[in-house]
Amino acid sequence: MINIQVWHYDGRNANKWQPQLFGDSHGFRLIGDGWEAGPYSWADLQALDNAGSDRVFGHQYEPGWRIGFAGEIPADVAALLPQRQRYGGFIDRIGLWRASAVLACVAALVVFIGVKAPGWIAPFVPQSWEDNMGDAMVGDFGGRYCHTKDGDAALKALTAKLDPEGHARSIEVANIRMVNAIALPGRRIIIFTDLIEKAESPDEVAGVLGHELGHVEHRDTLTAMMRQLGLSVILGGMDGTGGSQINALLGLSFSREAEHQADLTALDKMKAANISPTGTAAFFRRMDKSLWGTSEDGKGKKAEDKVQGEQIRDLTSWFASHPSSKSRYELFENAAVKGHEYAPALTPAQWDALRGMCVDDRDVKSDFGFGF
Repeated sequence: MINIQVWHYDGRNANKWQPQLFGDSHGFRLIGDGWEAGPYSWADLQALDNAGSDRVFGHQYEPGWRIGFAGEIPADVAALLPQRQRYGGFIDRIGLWRASAVLACVAALVVFIGVKAPGWIAPFVPQSWEDNMGDAMVGDFGGRYCHTKDGDAALKALTAKLDPEGHARSIEVANIRMVNAIALPGRRIIIFTDLIEKAESPDEVAGVLGHELGHVEHRDTLTAMMRQLGLSVILGGMDGTGGSQINALLGLSFSREAEHQADLTALDKMKAANISPTGTAAFFRRMDKSLWGTSEDGKGKKAEDKVQGEQIRDLTSWFASHPSSKSRYELFENAAVKGHEYAPALTPAQWDALRGMCVDDRDVKSDFGFGF
């Protein structure tokens, strides 16, 4: 039997009563001079802020109701009283530091799943869904695809060498003034005309195209979209103008592992086509020097050369979105077999036709006002 002195407000008036609390492990009653209240359940009490040194409790079903314990509470009564919750039920039950550790682990797990899950899910997304989404997002690229009889034949010849299995549904040259090539959803690849103009040989374009074919074969674009834009894009497509959609695609980034695997795919394709990888390495090195505004011997360039380097940096989107490092240069350079006789990716006539596609196509729209 529990018998202890408490003070009490009944919530109906301002009187502070001094009753005795009588109870057991199930509940209690309050008995004062000429009055009695209860029974009450211990489970209905709520720990409140202390009033000085007194422990104070309210009743969850009776507003304003209070009981207070002055001095030390007997152990048998303290075991029945609820504890004050400082942070919330879960945290107070296990402690702040343990709760912090648990929440940190949960957050890390969520981030891990967010990064890894798209790679697990992407292979199971039907290819037809991705193809339809890519067609809806890209369409004819606003009439900016370049076409000439000889240029189309040259691009077809290069494609046949690097993608004989036909993994890509379409490979186009677009009249967009950017040094860029992108793999789009739906197994589509677009090479922007400035990349071809900056290249000094078809072998250089072959390496970049082989890299983008690697992204197509590995479905890296779909994985990146799922990671960065969410499953809603995959299931519902994208709203907005073509320019904003392509801007979103240009902003996609692939993992370091995906980029490395795409490089390895490019090397495999170039080897199978007997195309030298040294041209691609030279292209990387040349563009990288332009990006950083340094000369081949490492010394600083003249002011006008640095300005030119900055201008190229603004246009070289492919290098801004792909890891450009010495290890990548060495990967392509070291892949070349010394003494082996490679064949050029295109004949001189085919190379000229490919480079002149957007100039010779009188019907192609310019990139002015595209929205980049």
